[in-house]
Parts: sequence; structure tokens; C-alpha cells
Amino acid sequence: MSKGTPPPQDRDREDPPGLDLARLREHLDRERPGLAGGPLLARVIEGGRSNLTYRVTDGTASWVVRRPPLGHVLATAHDMRREHRVISALHRTPVPVPETLLLCEDESVIGAPFYVMELVEGTPYRTAAQLAPLGPERTRAVVLSLVDTLVELHAVDPEAVGLGDFGRPDGFLERQLRRWGKQLAASKNRELPGIDALHEALGRALPTSPAPSVVHGDYRLDNVLIGPSGPPGTHGPQEGADTLKAVLDWEMSTLGDPLTDLGLLVMYSTDLDLPQSPVSTTSGAPGHPAPAELVERYAARSGRDTSALPWYTAFAWFKLAVILEGIHYRFTLGQTVGAGFDRIGELVPVFIDRGLTTLKEG
Repeated sequence: MSKGTPPPQDRDREDPPGLDLARLREHLDRERPGLAGGPLLARVIEGGRSNLTYRVTDGTASWVVRRPPLGHVLATAHDMRREHRVISALHRTPVPVPETLLLCEDESVIGAPFYVMELVEGTPYRTAAQLAPLGPERTRAVVLSLVDTLVELHAVDPEAVGLGDFGRPDGFLERQLRRWGKQLAASKNRELPGIDALHEALGRALPTSPAPSVVHGDYRLDNVLIGPSGPPGTHGPQEGADTLKAVLDWEMSTLGDPLTDLGLLVMYSTDLDLPQSPVSTTSGAPGHPAPAELVERYAARSGRDTSALPWYTAFAWFKLAVILEGIHYRFTLGQTVGAGFDRIGELVPVFIDRGLTTLKEG
């Protein structure tokens, strides 16, 4: 742990934005008596750009609370019940996820639906600079484990874990394009040259989807926790010291085309060439596998045909452009919490251009 006084946003507080701890405590005491002991303190866990995530502690034990963002909320984009459901179902599979403890859909408690889950200790590597101290061998192993876990996720039988009705796989890609087009319309308050052309080009070149699976919807190294596989104090450069402890941020999960997850992972494994960007990328870290190797490993372990992946990667660029524009819109309304939001808007044209280029080159 670092020495000194942490910055204000990293300190435990009695009044974190968007979380009424007194009301939360009353609800916990009623629904999960004995879970919390002393008075509750909490802080926002930085890094997320959508749903709000808090680390809550009673001084002895700690948990995580997730709720929708403050203010402008797009329909279906921040469904706590769905996120809680998929994590609960996957906890019984080889896919590493936190254990869920409580779901509350009563907005009168803290002003929005929320759920509580166990706190998993680990590191979400968001930048190449954060990965670099691991060294090339450990970095390579960590990123490859991300691919292997994605294969595990896509191998889960939805019916067997109670997720058979979690989505509608038929026509998935068409609906995704329509959905993100609507999301764009709901958040767009400025001209974005090229984004309509990208949307239309994706619609003209729809690939044939493979067999459906549970898809994460935002799968990247930033949304998993990496930690030591052995007991405390055993972390070191030896093989097997690092493991993927938990996959987080399931707000976009559904049943659909598994290659959408791979396309997004490839996008995040591509050098964005954006110094000091608030959008995370780890591709520049020594030892980080190239996107082509990630695709080859996924194809070999899953048995899926990945020849149409340029379309899925272009779709990922489009999807992220829409998400970033939504965040930029909330920033203009003063409805964001955390640092870095003032630079999100300038990234949207970059993502549009990357999407158009990827689709043409594919």
C-alpha cells in the first residue's frame, strides 16, 4: 500500500455521491442481518465510465455496491437486475466472478436500483505503464489468460446455468446495430462526421453469426482483476503467480454472437496512439501479444471461424464511439463523477475514423 494521505476521491467517506449510506445500512440490516458490523464508509472506485461502483466497508469487512450513473440514463443500458442475474449464474461455472449478496430494485432506498457483491482483491490493469512492471513474460501470460477466460465464458451452456432466456440470439447483430443507433440518437447533441456512414456500412456487410453464447459486451483487461494465484506473500515472477481473479462490469451482457466480445478485445489490444487518453489501453506494454495472436489463440481453443473478425472489430469501434458520446453528453450536463470526462468528447471522431478504416481494410 502507498504511504501518505490518499487524494479525496480515494478516501472512505460518509457521503459518497449517489450512495446514501444510512439508507443502505438500514436495508442491509433488514435483508442481510449481521452482514455489516460498524458504521459504513464508502468511496467511488475510479475507472468506470458508466455504472457507479463503490467500495463499502464497516471497518472490518468490505463489499462492492453497483448502481446506475447519476442523471441521464439510457433505457436497458444500466439494468442492475440483469447484471446481478448473470453474475449469480456464472458463479457456478469456471468463469471467475464475484459472489452476489443482495439485489435491491426499490429505488426509494438510495434513489436507484443497486446490488451488493463480494469484494475481490486484484488489479485492473488499465494502461501499458501499469502493466510494464510485470515484465514481458508475466504481461504476456496475463493477456493470454484474458483470451482463455473468454473461451471459457463462450463455452458456458446458457440453459444449464439458467440463462436460456437471457437474450434473443436470432437477429442479434441487426438488433445491436439498431440499438446503438438509437443510443447515439439519444445522446448526440453535435455533428459527428462519418458516424452515420460507418453505421450504414456495417449494416450492409453483416456477417453470419456462429452459434450463440453468453457474451460479456465490454470484455477487456480493464474489466478484470488480476492477482496472485497462491497465498499472500507468494506473488513473484514465477510461472503461475498471476491469475485472473474476477471478470467485472457485466452491464452489457446478453445471449448473442460471441465474436462481438472478441472484436472488442482486439480493438482494445490495438495501439490507439492517443497519449494521456482517458480510454484505457495496455497494448504498448512489453510482452503484450499482438491482436493477431489473440485471435489465433481464441480460434484454436474455441474452434470458431474468425475470418469475419474485421467486421466485428469495426463494430467495436462504432460501439465505443457511441458510448463515449453518451459519456460526453452526460459530462456536458454535469452528471458525471470522477476525473477525465472533460477529454472524452475529443476521442469520438478518432473512434469513428478507426471503424471506417478497419471495415475498408477487412
